[in-house]
Amino acid sequence: DFGAIAAANALSDIYAMGGQPILALNIVCFPDCLDPAILVDILRGGQEKVLEAGALLVGGHSVADDEPKYGLSVAGLVHPDNIMTNANAKPGDVLILTKPLGVGIINTALKAEMASETAVVEAVRVMTTLNAFGALAARDFHEVHSITDITGFGLLGHGMAMAQGSQVTFRIFSDQVPILQEASDYADMGLVPAGTYKNREYFGKSIAWTKTVPLHLEDVLFDPQTSGGLLISVSAHQAPGLLDCLRQSPLAYAAIGVVETFSGKHIIVE
Repeated sequence: DFGAIAAANALSDIYAMGGQPILALNIVCFPDCLDPAILVDILRGGQEKVLEAGALLVGGHSVADDEPKYGLSVAGLVHPDNIMTNANAKPGDVLILTKPLGVGIINTALKAEMASETAVVEAVRVMTTLNAFGALAARDFHEVHSITDITGFGLLGHGMAMAQGSQVTFRIFSDQVPILQEASDYADMGLVPAGTYKNREYFGKSIAWTKTVPLHLEDVLFDPQTSGGLLISVSAHQAPGLLDCLRQSPLAYAAIGVVETFSGKHIIVE
């Protein structure tokens, strides 16, 4: 699972730009005190996920370190006319999120030995699911204007980057955001990762809240994701068709907001 999650996370950058992964290189740090069989399993998980993406794992680099670390450098191909950026959302667009939020919170609950088995299994399923499906669906709609993948800066942080780059305002409907079933409960108990507080501190002053949003829901919106979903900005005309395609997705998805002309804040949450 560790290897598969890392690979899915790395592959997301290619999908977020409209590309098709073609090859990957392993980057491995591993301590001498751990059984090498663990490393074999990590590498196997990564290789299986790369193959699932239709790419090749062609080598890599490894060093001894005090704790295990694993990632991948991934290359892909995309036609120059079809490159997706995180800086081209248009006023009038609909914002669609292709995976539920909350994996950072569930991982924190797991470290505290308070997460249920059901929550952990679902979080792993989210993190190991490639963003290939959402990316492929988006390619069928020429009025998909912008895409980003949601990772360490959370929905609001990566949404902020897209809105700033596009010089627009994102209006996020907090009650429409898909959330892993037990994540809100753990957040309400204070089981949130340190990255949540860092994201809130860094981005919070640039966000307008039009109504009182419960603190645990704010935590979910700031929650750093590992291998999170795609945030897609698509014209209101083509949004229904894209949502219809996403019905085949194995994970929860939703239209979570709209793009507006810049009004002083790049993100408004209501």
